[in-house]
Order: sequence, then structure tokens, then C-alpha cells
Amino acid sequence: MTILLTGATGTLGSRILFSLIEEKFSSIAYLFLAVREKKSKTPESRIFSVLNSEHAPTFIKENKEAILEKLKIIPASQLLDPDSFLEAHRITHFIHAAGLVNLSTNPDAKAAIFEENLDFTKCIFMAYKGCMDKFIYISTAFSIGDVKGLISNDYLNTPPATHRNYYEASKYATEKFVAEAAAIHNIPFQILRPSVLGGNAIDTPKFFISKYMVFYLFAKFFYRAAAKDKVRIITNADSGLNIIPTDYAAKVIVAVFDTSITQLNIVHAKTTHIQKGITKILHTVNFRSFEFTSKTIDTSTTYISKLEKFYYETIGIHLTPYLTAKPCEWDTTVLEEILPMPCYDLEAYLEDTLEYAKTKDFKNQSW
Repeated sequence: MTILLTGATGTLGSRILFSLIEEKFSSIAYLFLAVREKKSKTPESRIFSVLNSEHAPTFIKENKEAILEKLKIIPASQLLDPDSFLEAHRITHFIHAAGLVNLSTNPDAKAAIFEENLDFTKCIFMAYKGCMDKFIYISTAFSIGDVKGLISNDYLNTPPATHRNYYEASKYATEKFVAEAAAIHNIPFQILRPSVLGGNAIDTPKFFISKYMVFYLFAKFFYRAAAKDKVRIITNADSGLNIIPTDYAAKVIVAVFDTSITQLNIVHAKTTHIQKGITKILHTVNFRSFEFTSKTIDTSTTYISKLEKFYYETIGIHLTPYLTAKPCEWDTTVLEEILPMPCYDLEAYLEDTLEYAKTKDFKNQSW
């Protein structure tokens, strides 16, 4: 098979790259990696940094030369011109894992979010429709919006609930485009939807993740808060945090990308109770001056501290819609048949991932 992967330097994309090499190496003829230049770093140097990382699997460290013979690193600027690098090759599996994760609700951010997630995917699909055999789109489990109750894998035939932000809306719109365009051009497709990503649960180093986002941002905010002023945190006491290890998500993607499954949510069968989870997070970063509330807190009300005001003017804007989400759970029957979720205590995992992040001072891996 000949695979083209976008997002190979990202949090999930780098783990997909590792799993592809570990699990499918003998079946891969060529692995094309579309990578952006970053400041003074070339696409090649960024991929070499990933492969030479202390976090790379042993298989990669021991087979570097053979792996490099199969890798074809292309600048992202050439991605929409496949004739410039494909030569006689045909892409059997295009895995589109790149995307913009931006939870902003500011209308000024909408155009950029849709351009990066929807419009760019449209351009990619149309550029490769004549030279690819299958298109795999990595979406998000939250593209269905704020849904209550049991959530199935079939989003395409389920009207979405209210989207909490433009990120969710853009990912859902992209899913619909992929399905419709694939039907028009008779190209098999697959939509895979990971939940919130946490540190490794299977691979070493345990609890590693390359970029600290979502619940990590919540932890980092209070970890670095200079003041210990009291903060009220708005939650829905019936909600839950759904977090999956990044290495597990990557292994599932590699296990299913060559199957006939068209839609799959990669989520944990259980959620961490929202208030217990937040308490664990804040206690782990040694912040205890908080309480939960279901009341609205914004500029129309009175803040009880400068820190509370700062929280709701920054990350609180983006995270509160998730902390107050409707209670739901996902049907993981198919997922568990593909790759059983590792068994671990959810709250202990949450604490361990944050203890690991603290040792890195919540600094993202630079690739």
C-alpha cells in the first residue's frame, strides 16, 4: 500500500505515524508525509525530530534506515499539486489527520476555522480524487454537538445538536462534504472520530502527550495562577469528561483504516464525573480555592475575584460549554471489538497524566 498522511507532526498524527510504521511496515511500499515548514525548521527536519525523539517506539529506533527508504517527505506547499511528486505512484489510502483545533466562539474566528478544516479538506479531496483509492478523515467525537443520551457511530444520518463552537461545526460540515463527494466520485471513505486526547496508556513513556490542550489547559491555567483567589466553576453536575489515551486512538485508526467501516467514534466507554474530574485536576496542581456552581457567571454578574474574572475572560469562554454539556455516553460496542480499551482507573489516570505534564512544566513538544 501507498499511504499519504497529513498532520504527522501533530499530537495524534505523530502517534498514527508511529503505529503505521510499527504495525504496517511490511505492507507499506511508500509513506508520503505532507509537512509544513515551521519557522526555521524544514519539513524533513521536523519529521527527523519526530523519528529521533526519545518518545519514538523501539522498532523505529532500531530500523531507522529501512524506514527512511519508504518515507517520502513533501512540503505542505506542494500538497495540492500531486503531479509534482507522485510520479507513477497512486495513493491507496489518504489519511487526513491535520486540522485546526480552535474552540473559539468569537464570530471573527469562524472564517479561519472553516477555511482550515472544511475548505482545505475540499481542496485536498478534489486534488486527489483521480489518484487515490480511499479517503480517511480524522474528525472529532464532538462534531455531533451537545447531545444528550446514547450516541451512535452514525453521525451522517443523525441531525446534529447545537454546536458549541465553530470547531465542532466545521468538523461536522467536513464530514458531510467527505461523504457526499466520495459518493459522487465513487471513492470509499472513512470518518474516524477521537474524543479528548490524553497521555499514553499503552506505549512508553506512560502518560506522554506532545501537546497540552483541552483539560490540560484547564490544569495549566490554575497551576500557573499567581493568585490563589477563589474561583467558582460553572458545571452541570450530571456531565462527564470523556478522555482517551492518544496512543490508543492511533492504534485504533491504524487497525481500521483498511477495513470497510465507514464511521467510528474512538471514545472511552466511561466518562469521568465532571465535578470529581475537575476536583482531581485542581488538587493535582495544588489549587483548592474553588467551588462549583450552576449559576451564570459573566460580565453581567459580579466576579468574586480577579482570578475568576481572568478565567472567564480566557479559557472559561471555551471550556464552560463542555463543563455544562448534556449528560451523554457513546456506544463503544464496535470499538471494543476492534481494540479493547486498556483497563485503568479513570481518576488515577487523570492524576497521573497531569503529574507527568507538571514534570514537563506543561511545555509542548517542539517538532
